[in-house]
Amino acid sequence: MLIARNKMKTNLITRLFIIGYLLLANLLIAQSNKVYIGTIESDIDLGLAPYVRRVISEAEQNNAKAVLFKINTFGGRVDAATQIKDAILNSNVMTIAFIDKRAISAGALISLSCEKIIMVPGASIGATTVVDGAGQKQSEKYQSYMRSEMRATAEKNGRRTDIAEGMVDEKVIVPELKDDSTTLITLTAKEAAKYLIADSVLASEKEALEAFGITNPQFVTISANWAEDVVRFLNNPIISSLLIMIGLVGLFTEIKTPGWGFAGTAAIIALALFFGTSYILQLASVIEILLFFAGVILLILEIFVIPGFGIFGIAGIVMMVLGLFLGLLSDFELTDFSFVSFAVIQLAIIFVASAVLIFILYKFLPKSHAFQNLVLHSNIGIKTGFSNQKYSFLLNSVGESYTDLRPSGIVVIDGAKYDVVTEGDYILKGTPVKVIKIEGSRIVVAKT
Repeated sequence: MLIARNKMKTNLITRLFIIGYLLLANLLIAQSNKVYIGTIESDIDLGLAPYVRRVISEAEQNNAKAVLFKINTFGGRVDAATQIKDAILNSNVMTIAFIDKRAISAGALISLSCEKIIMVPGASIGATTVVDGAGQKQSEKYQSYMRSEMRATAEKNGRRTDIAEGMVDEKVIVPELKDDSTTLITLTAKEAAKYLIADSVLASEKEALEAFGITNPQFVTISANWAEDVVRFLNNPIISSLLIMIGLVGLFTEIKTPGWGFAGTAAIIALALFFGTSYILQLASVIEILLFFAGVILLILEIFVIPGFGIFGIAGIVMMVLGLFLGLLSDFELTDFSFVSFAVIQLAIIFVASAVLIFILYKFLPKSHAFQNLVLHSNIGIKTGFSNQKYSFLLNSVGESYTDLRPSGIVVIDGAKYDVVTEGDYILKGTPVKVIKIEGSRIVVAKT
């Protein structure tokens, strides 16, 4: 009886071990067949690079079999394409470009950086010359750079370097294509497979993976998260310009008014979003961020601590402008006059628009109906429990500012001190002033 019982127990343990082994084996197989799916479509911009790096990083961390990028794009920024290319080339997992419809311009460079290229029937790849924002061909320096990038990337993955160069430069002749040196090379799916640019022409992702020995793949689709979408949105030139404007106008308003309020808070948030986005996209480093805020500190010291306007104020303005300027420039080895001029123009427009907005705010806002509703104009009599001092006799009187007026402060008139405000102007201590308005108990002064 005891022997039989022990035998049953042994059989049970054996069966449980087998079941556990099979479950573990299936789990490991499923794990090893994980394929991460990323999407590269629409315009290639700097906001796409963090997404691509995240897809590759997650695939590496989870021991994925491969990363498959579904590509359908007409191209975009060269610096963004270069960042994406570098991320793919440095990947420790197999990368597959699955060209759905087209991989034009920067899309061709990204596709060539993948270890394998699969194209769907009817897809195309090529036409990689560098153009500016107006669609005009860039200088030879850019074309030479792109030729070298395409050639080196194709060579790295064992593809035709002459055809890769011919996608950038119409002067490159490829006899097999009957090239007449008048057009850039653009290949159909069948041509790309024939001339060893693509590995095969297949209709689905599953077929593509099976072609490289990956059966029963477990697909893990990675979409852009909200943070990456926000970064791409904030990187838009119009949005980044608005953020800088809000920052400048807010800082100016906060400096001109006592205490800390909404304007200063809005400025800090706007500038944090601008520089944070620039930092993530490798447009700005910590140095540019520190440079800008050091300039702000110097400017505040000049206004509130050091009388007059001298070296600290000038240095502060220069550092702020330089920080913003560098934050608009891409950290790209081919950054030249076209990039610099675009940043200069953008910054000039921002400054002009900010100046106009500041002028409008300080000229018309105090006279607006909405602003007047925030100001108490009625006199509160003695019967209400408060005393009211009449200041009408001070109208047109001349005195001297006892403190800095920014815009509120104290002046001395005929030996007496009075609390006053300006119409938004900053007036230094010791400046002759004149009373121009009496609004209830509110004394308004201006420089004489």
